[in-house]
Amino acid sequence: MKDMFSPIQDRLRRAGLRPTLQRVALAEMLLSKGDRHVCAEDLHAEARAARVPVSLATVYNTLNQFKAAGLLREIAIEGERSYFDTNTSNHFHFFDQANGELLDIEVDGVQVNGIPEVPAGKVIDRVDVVVRLKNA
Repeated sequence: MKDMFSPIQDRLRRAGLRPTLQRVALAEMLLSKGDRHVCAEDLHAEARAARVPVSLATVYNTLNQFKAAGLLREIAIEGERSYFDTNTSNHFHFFDQANGELLDIEVDGVQVNGIPEVPAGKVIDRVDVVVRLKNA
């Protein structure tokens, strides 16, 4: 018998998440359009425009569930706004302060030196680098 579930539903299940209608709708918006950076408010507006009945609180909760499941990576910009990145690979970012846009920097050719010794019993999970841009 052919699998009745969509690739997005399968991906949610493999990540340990139950594919509710709202999760599937938000995952489709996030994960079927290639790599992108979104904040909760923008995803909520996109969902409303697509007539997906979801509250902003549900969008926040879902983004955090997706992050915990490894489907997204969170990039906090000075505590004022978090972006969620569908590209979970090791890479860095430019942040355009003029328009609030987050852009990927390929890790090739970028070196991070001088990382302090890690405390006993800890290992480095990842290094986040955000290069802030302003208009010339």
